[in-house]
Amino acid sequence: MIRAIFLTAVVLAISIGGGAASVWLALSASEGIGAVVISGWTAFPDVGTPHADTYSKARFAREGGLSLGRAEGITFVAQQDTSGNRLRRRCTYQIEGEIPSARFWTLYAADDQRVVLPPTVRRIPALHSQEMLRTVDGAISITASPHPAPGNWLGLSGSGPMQFVLTLYDTPAATSSRVFEISLPQVLRVGCDD
Repeated sequence: MIRAIFLTAVVLAISIGGGAASVWLALSASEGIGAVVISGWTAFPDVGTPHADTYSKARFAREGGLSLGRAEGITFVAQQDTSGNRLRRRCTYQIEGEIPSARFWTLYAADDQRVVLPPTVRRIPALHSQEMLRTVDGAISITASPHPAPGNWLGLSGSGPMQFVLTLYDTPAATSSRVFEISLPQVLRVGCDD
């Protein structure tokens, strides 16, 4: 009798623990079901639409994110540089390349929970398309660093891992059929303080 109760408890613990672990892994994955990865930037184009999968809906509900519908825009997140190294706040990065056509876009640095990093030296903690200095061919070149830099500078603060969040508003790239046709800027590591 005691053996049967013990075996039942073990089976229930494995079932409940395994199920909870698999859900946690699915919700914590930056890539996976419904994800589109372009040049190291990850997006979930179906979030905010009736076609969104259950895991994407749960991930955005847990993060408290605001999902954009296809007519509104799309959000891309980069957690690694072009070499595959995890982004860190004590490093300097050069974000270079073209931004897909959009009426308006924003770029900011965030922690692992996608909370915007606190601003440095009385600056707004995000950049947007209306204030960008562009190259002759219309591309962008942004220095993301804890140290001030000339041109387009995105200040980083604190220490630990981070991610860049690029949101395109009112863009044709938001449709799932067009999202694979776009190119996004590269995130190049220039150097680190530690």
